[in-house]
Amino acid sequence: MKKLATVLALGLALGFGSAHAASHAGAPMAGASAAKAPSAAQAKQQTKMGDCNKDAKEKNLKGDERKAFMSTCLKGQSDAQKAQQAKMKTCNKDAGDKKLKGDERKKFMSTCLSA
Repeated sequence: MKKLATVLALGLALGFGSAHAASHAGAPMAGASAAKAPSAAQAKQQTKMGDCNKDAKEKNLKGDERKAFMSTCLKGQSDAQKAQQAKMKTCNKDAGDKKLKGDERKKFMSTCLSA
């Protein structure tokens, strides 16, 4: 009985919702202009998103690899930024392997990153 009442209520809600939408299909929304075109920045971002998706698909990336790729691709990191990140990762690993802490670690990181 509860299922029947739930289905009936859902059906009525969907029926009224679609009838309401149909009656207002041609009417513009209050305060809205006719179909707004995306701004130049939005269009550029959409193009970039499409390009990144295409590249990820071509590389057959899935899961975490795809997320990492998309993040990097959409940020548009330069080669210099990528190189700096790789250097930071290597220096961090070396400092961890040497079990450096505090001032010793800071000094090591400074020297490592400036080399």
